[in-house]
Amino acid sequence: MASNPDFVEYIRGQLSDAGEITCKKMFGDYGVYCDGKIIGLICDNQFFLKKTDAGLDKGFEEAPPYPGAKPAFLVDSADDREEMARLVRATYEALPEPKPKKKKQG
Repeated sequence: MASNPDFVEYIRGQLSDAGEITCKKMFGDYGVYCDGKIIGLICDNQFFLKKTDAGLDKGFEEAPPYPGAKPAFLVDSADDREEMARLVRATYEALPEPKPKKKKQG
């Protein structure tokens, strides 16, 4: 089941204090990016945040966003906008920089 665009926009808005938040459609659901770095996924109207030490003390359930995926933190409520911004920013800072894209030959 694909995610509802209204839910995607709600999550994007709740995270917007952390930086430039974009959501890109991927495989029927969405990748969530902060300042160009993927920090989570939205699958089946659920927000999954990549696992880092920043989220360990929050008590989030760990679950795969889709079958065969690595477990991520399942964020059951994004209602606290300030807390979400802190958590996303800390996750962003803990994740490695994306690898540069290779230039096409020829």
